[in-house]
Amino acid sequence: MTLTVICDVLGKENNGTTIAAMNLIRSMREKGHTVRVVCPDEDRRGRKDYYVVPTLGLGPINGYLAKNGVILAKPDKAILKEALDGADAVHLFTPFLLSMKAAKLAAGMGLPLTAGFHCQAENFTNHIFMMNSHAVNKLVYRVFDRQVYRYVDCIHYPTQFICSVYESEIKRKTPHKVISNGVNKRFRPGRSEKPDELKDKFVILFTGRYSKEKSHRVLIDAAALSRHSDEIQLIFAGCGPQEEKLKKRAAKLKNPPIFRFFTRDELVGVINYSDLYVHPAEVEIEAIACLEAISCGLVPVISDSPRSATRYFARDRMNLFRCNDPTDLAEKIDWWIEHPKEREETSRSYCGFARRFDFDHCMDEMERMIVANAEAVNEAR
Repeated sequence: MTLTVICDVLGKENNGTTIAAMNLIRSMREKGHTVRVVCPDEDRRGRKDYYVVPTLGLGPINGYLAKNGVILAKPDKAILKEALDGADAVHLFTPFLLSMKAAKLAAGMGLPLTAGFHCQAENFTNHIFMMNSHAVNKLVYRVFDRQVYRYVDCIHYPTQFICSVYESEIKRKTPHKVISNGVNKRFRPGRSEKPDELKDKFVILFTGRYSKEKSHRVLIDAAALSRHSDEIQLIFAGCGPQEEKLKKRAAKLKNPPIFRFFTRDELVGVINYSDLYVHPAEVEIEAIACLEAISCGLVPVISDSPRSATRYFARDRMNLFRCNDPTDLAEKIDWWIEHPKEREETSRSYCGFARRFDFDHCMDEMERMIVANAEAVNEAR
């Protein structure tokens, strides 16, 4: 089949949505499908089956978004129609302006339409400093529904958590499939030596964009409160606009955290030499980063935030800490440091748990969803 994928945001593979998009694009092409990609990335112009649209001009906000690795697409009707013409199916990734236009065009052309749900309302309202306003978050979900998802034949939710949240907010059931974004096969347990400068340190890793809702500050404060503060080395794998603020906050630590973006292959090595993974994020649809760590056998300690699906990855109470409570997190960290045997046993149990997120299985499910939806829509004509 010919599948047109609409990406309001693509760019480098340094965030969950882009990784999910590129995983689907590569997988569908490997399965023999033609995949057209509409995106705002100039570095992809001229490449086969890429349709590059202009970027959205938002003045000074563009600089802020760029620090998050985000370049937003500006809809171009002519380019969209060219990419949609002759397509057998269309898949949207985020409910922004390009997808809003594409959804209406695809619906008008009678094309089978699916869409991923990769953006919580808080991911948007965080940028306008209204993340904790329930009324504003509800409004955002209603805009998403009115402008995009009501046109869609089937919605892909990465977790049942976000499906339940969305349907609760818009007060109706949606046609959908719940399919994990999947963990790449390279994330497996393996031998990886700590760098010499970290050999005497207890390494705690967190992978996530440096933004407010990821709550890096909670882990920094917990490390400062820990009984083992002098031996803890934090690694924050990622990038983002909060980096300088986080460095200032971390100045109280004996061992300055390592702030760095790692390639996917580098990250596998870092995970495999780390001693503990902490995921303090307050807002999370799935958190493939946490699943990648778990798949390598790294024991997680996860925020119990009601706005995060990641809390469901906890096996028992020692894998959870109270949201935004550095004291409770410090106690959990100290327990894992002081109980290495239990940490090793839990590591083995997590390797089995992670098999349900097998990448090939998840990509097969995505293909089945898109193909089955296209067949159903064509039969109904």
